[in-house]
Amino acid sequence: MAKRGENIYRRKDGRWEGRYKKSRNKNGQIVYGYIYGKKYSEVREKMSEKRVYYPEMSLGTFDGTLSEWLDYWLHIAIKNQVKQSTWTSYESKLRNHIVPFLGSKKLHLIEKKHINTFLQHLIAEKYSENTIQNIFTILSSSFNYAVETGNLVVNPCRGLPFSAQNRAREIHALSIEQQRKLEELAFEEPGCSAVIISLATGMRIGEICGLKWVDIDFNYGIINVNCTLQRIPDPENLNRTKVLIDTPKTKSSLRKIPLAKYLKEYLLERRSTNDSDYVVSSNGSFAEPRVINYRLQKLIKQAEIGTFHFHVLRHTFATRCIENNVDISSLSKLLGHNSVKMTLDTYTDSLWEKRKEAVEIIDRLQFKEF
Repeated sequence: MAKRGENIYRRKDGRWEGRYKKSRNKNGQIVYGYIYGKKYSEVREKMSEKRVYYPEMSLGTFDGTLSEWLDYWLHIAIKNQVKQSTWTSYESKLRNHIVPFLGSKKLHLIEKKHINTFLQHLIAEKYSENTIQNIFTILSSSFNYAVETGNLVVNPCRGLPFSAQNRAREIHALSIEQQRKLEELAFEEPGCSAVIISLATGMRIGEICGLKWVDIDFNYGIINVNCTLQRIPDPENLNRTKVLIDTPKTKSSLRKIPLAKYLKEYLLERRSTNDSDYVVSSNGSFAEPRVINYRLQKLIKQAEIGTFHFHVLRHTFATRCIENNVDISSLSKLLGHNSVKMTLDTYTDSLWEKRKEAVEIIDRLQFKEF
């Protein structure tokens, strides 16, 4: 849908028309350029590019609004540089958070105080630290690109004392009793249960959705994680969504997970009655995340163990590993983390008990003679 102020219109012949300021004639009157296309999205992308190619310049900087700059950055500068799922995430955060608050301001007039006020607004709205950090990072990246391309003198986000990324995230994991209750019900599910797989491997919901039988090597005992499935906004029509099957976002997420004995027996038993290429299926095809979440919520209600989202199962797997002395480097590889530091930062509370055990062992050795 065309937005107010975009200067994009639907013509009587069904095509879309965009109008942009191109130059001024000798009388100072604005000369407009025009773009035509069969799709609104096609015209919008070309318009974003033209607005930067023909900006009203002031001292060598872009004189348009932040909204106009973000439109160019999103649709022209990075669209083919990031994964589609990443792009739709950026688009959503720009549209829902950044543009409504800062979009009308001139790009080169935005200062640190404006960014600080924006961050305080997000905090007041009670968004999670992770969400605020992501929004801040996206905004800063767009400013960096403006600086790199000579459209902005300095990034106003630079040097801001925003340290959400340095705070440990609060991690919730199931107790052993809660896990047992949930597993008992999950084993009774027809077909393969995503709950059982996640608790046994720590795989993410999208990785389980995209897991096929051919990805499991039963002879060598390996689960190959090389695909993720998710539902995202359709870039061609942001009012609709579509299922995207793609490789994971990071190289570390492409990994091999050892197939444990009891999980192997469970999967082989369920495969004999499975009529789908996908391990966790729905109507003979893949089961997308919202289907798996729906199944999980039914089990949670039956088990009477509170409320939580699917990712808690992954945290539970990691917590059980730490409780049973799995080394942090191996755990990091199993989870597909970018680094051991990420694993340490995420599960710092769980590791605290192990650190206490470590110093108590040294304490007993050091002072056993006294």
